[in-house]
Amino acid sequence: MNSTPVETVAAAPPYTAEEFRAAVLAIEPRIAVFDCDGTLWAPDSGYGFMLWSLDQGLVAPDRAAWITERYRQYEAGSVDEATICGEMVQLYAGLREAQVREAAQLYVRSGVEAEIFPEMAALVTTLREAGTQIWAVSSTSAWVIEAGVWGSGHSGFGIALERILAVEIAVENGIITGKLLAVPTDEAKAEALERAGVPRPDVVFGNSIHDAAMLSIAAHPFPVNPNAGLTALAAERGWRCFRPLPRG
Repeated sequence: MNSTPVETVAAAPPYTAEEFRAAVLAIEPRIAVFDCDGTLWAPDSGYGFMLWSLDQGLVAPDRAAWITERYRQYEAGSVDEATICGEMVQLYAGLREAQVREAAQLYVRSGVEAEIFPEMAALVTTLREAGTQIWAVSSTSAWVIEAGVWGSGHSGFGIALERILAVEIAVENGIITGKLLAVPTDEAKAEALERAGVPRPDVVFGNSIHDAAMLSIAAHPFPVNPNAGLTALAAERGWRCFRPLPRG
């Protein structure tokens, strides 16, 4: 029986660090959007902060057991991405926001700063100094993302607070509630940008298939350190990838 061969799409070779930087700067972007976990730094800071806060005893044992089981279900495929991202923030309901914000800053200093990709940090700095409007969009809690990207010292990338779109939860009288306000992942990342007045950013950088919708609205998408799902999509769409080196 004759069969028609299936044509495969060969992925373009990854950018070298020099090629990547030159390609981005040649665009002279007015607006640049960055995912954070896996894109600006290596670790999944949402998951990392969850584990760190459980180790620190920040939440009650019953809450710790609940989120541990929910994350196991997520890994097994019975809890979806948006749900687990929200629940990893709802975990802190009942605590003082100031306490959790301080904890997030401590975690970032100990668990994220040393894992920032130097090439990405340098690119953000160059773009910001050239006048590019920089946005950060993440499905990790705003407490962690703000600790990682706000300001310009230590781990900071100099991204303004009003240009950080991350998981938000309602706070009443300084106490965290269980009411989620935003969980930007998958299509919700692109939707969050559109609501913020950024429907067509010049460049977008992301590492995960959950960044695909956001990358798709960019004039110039740049997969960075892509996971398997995004690597396959990048090959299909002709998006050239960049794999930054870890600090060291």
